[in-house]
Amino acid sequence: MKKYYLFTLAFLLSNMLRAGDYTKYVNPFIGTQTDETGALSGSTFPGASVPQGLVQLSPDTEKMVTWDPCSGYDYNKDRIYGFTHTHLSGTGCTDLIDISLMPVTWEVGHEYLKAGDFGQAFSHDAEAASPGYYMVELKDSGVKVELSATTHVGIHRYTFPAGKPRTVILDLDHSTYRGEAYYAGSRAYDIIQSQVRLVDERTIEGFRIITGWARMRKVYFRAEFSKPITGHLFTDGNRNYGSVDVINGRTLKCALDFGQDGEPLMVKVAISPVDYEGARGNMLAEARNWDFDHYTETADREWDKALSCIDIEGTDDQKTIFYTGLYHVLLQPNTMSDADGRYMNSSFETAQMPSGHKFYSTFSLWDTFRAAHPLYLLLEPGITAEFVNSMVLHEQTYGYLPIWQLWGEENYCMIGNHAIPVISDAILADLPGIDMEACYKAMVESSTRNHRNSPFTIWEKYGYLPDNLQSTSVSITLEQAFDDWCVAAVAKKLGRMEDYERFLRRSEFYRNLFDKETGFFRPKDDKGGWVSPFDPLSYEERCFIEGNAWQYMWFVPQNPQGLIELLGGREGFLKKLDENFSLTEKSGETNGNASGFIGQYAHGNEPSHHTVYLYNFAGRYWRTQELVDQVRTTFYNATPCGYAGNDDCGQMSAWYIFSAMGFYPFNAGSAEYVIGTPLFSRTVIHLDNGSDFVITARKKTDRAIYVKSVSLNGVKLKDMKISHRDILAGGTLEFVMSEKK
Repeated sequence: MKKYYLFTLAFLLSNMLRAGDYTKYVNPFIGTQTDETGALSGSTFPGASVPQGLVQLSPDTEKMVTWDPCSGYDYNKDRIYGFTHTHLSGTGCTDLIDISLMPVTWEVGHEYLKAGDFGQAFSHDAEAASPGYYMVELKDSGVKVELSATTHVGIHRYTFPAGKPRTVILDLDHSTYRGEAYYAGSRAYDIIQSQVRLVDERTIEGFRIITGWARMRKVYFRAEFSKPITGHLFTDGNRNYGSVDVINGRTLKCALDFGQDGEPLMVKVAISPVDYEGARGNMLAEARNWDFDHYTETADREWDKALSCIDIEGTDDQKTIFYTGLYHVLLQPNTMSDADGRYMNSSFETAQMPSGHKFYSTFSLWDTFRAAHPLYLLLEPGITAEFVNSMVLHEQTYGYLPIWQLWGEENYCMIGNHAIPVISDAILADLPGIDMEACYKAMVESSTRNHRNSPFTIWEKYGYLPDNLQSTSVSITLEQAFDDWCVAAVAKKLGRMEDYERFLRRSEFYRNLFDKETGFFRPKDDKGGWVSPFDPLSYEERCFIEGNAWQYMWFVPQNPQGLIELLGGREGFLKKLDENFSLTEKSGETNGNASGFIGQYAHGNEPSHHTVYLYNFAGRYWRTQELVDQVRTTFYNATPCGYAGNDDCGQMSAWYIFSAMGFYPFNAGSAEYVIGTPLFSRTVIHLDNGSDFVITARKKTDRAIYVKSVSLNGVKLKDMKISHRDILAGGTLEFVMSEKK
């Protein structure tokens, strides 16, 4: 690894890429590699993007990208099959992977195009990445590939060996594949139609309409080249095309020749989810010149500004983990409106955002509501308002708030409706720039209108979801109860007391699935009988999703005191919680999403993320502090295998950022935080309102993880909580640390 870091530093210095004070600590390769056990995998990508960019331009190390890693890049591989313009960071399912380009230095014929294997070997010794920039030297062709990006445009610079043919392959058939073992051999995507056409000697345009995880996506592009196209070949499946200027089909591949001029070849690729005019407008708005270094420097400045919202005092490794995590959080949600504000809504109609506003997508809400969205709210309130407004616009055309929205469409992955806590958090924090009444209306409609996995008539009839009427019944019951608390909290703030009483009552439905005899939440049928057999260690119980009964035991963030009561009071609760972190017994196969274990706690998947903070609610603060430090130091590191599971659009990273600062959004819809233990002796959050919130840790050392006292602006905290309002007011949160509990 030392060799890799030295090469990266030397390369960046030699190319005069002016890394800023913050971007120099970002290592985009963190999370791209599994360790020897296969346990550490962030499923991130190393390519070029800007904050919330639509274009995320990165290499694919698979001929057909599979579900693991879903990002398209695996650090353990040694071949690259193309450089595509859209990717997902850290997800558990794969999609996008649009508009693949690959430079080569040999004669390309129709048979080579039709075979579709454009892979070339590479080495990490000749690879580097920083925010907004990626470089690799391809061994087979000797081409040096450099990538950068704007919000809607991917920028390529290819340096070819002297005297060699210069050809760029465009592959519109390159996308994702669901492996046979997991998806019974079905393709993840089906191209409905695609097109490529020559516009002039330096420009091509095209589109593809494709189904996949997002049911139908339209991707339009305009590619401009710095040199004239001297020849071209088109294929569609087994059909060859010679001198035609336009080709339509479903498996399009093209070879574009550029002679043997020794100068680097640049390609600018603008994309749009709307139409050709959108792609052209995006190009004009963002990429008029041919100065590659201008784009890399601009992207670096954008990232440096985005990352500068927090200053920390720590080691270089700690800063690398922290700022890379913040970088991964800010990669998404993604801008889905064009430069002119047009976007494709969930009814597949072209809609228009008001001037100065954007429409966003990539809402991995089952993951990100927990910490990533609270972090956006804290650091980027203006953009958070745009996220919330985008969710409400989705509800107005689709009928309910997004569950997992990708490319502006609902893919309905996972359960619950966790746009609700995101909006609740925003309203309770008095976020400017949103219409609270419209938000509340969307929350209520999404909590009362029956739809898939959300049969609210059944929910209110039984006070739980019967297992014979709804799959993953226990998981949905627990998560829906939390969502209902969020609706109740907003109803109370807005003075809707009848609604408040209704949703507060629903928020306690979790109690109806607690079995005192076993001490677990477990499934019931519609007659009120417990469903047997029941194995709390099993990941194959149909009543849970991506977890077992131990991991879902603790999901009552809206009422931890109620959970303590169910477990027999403080002592019974602590005994059960201790067992959760010590029991290593397994039953059958572990779910593929579960990793990063401390007993039954699985940090590699989201249902466990708040659990280390539960000891606070029983007064055993020192145990929360021990566990937070154990997770921080065990499951995060500054190498390519630096995460204990999928980063899930920044959620894994957001957990670390909050937990390193010393507090965490335990109840993610409440605009409140619980106190943990700070990693740094000093942290400064530069707030959007111009104030600073300073976090200091007196007597802080690596072993001083225990909090002896904590005060806010000189006043000692009694309940180990602070509010969002406290932070926005600025001031100082002061910890006094100790090596003894």
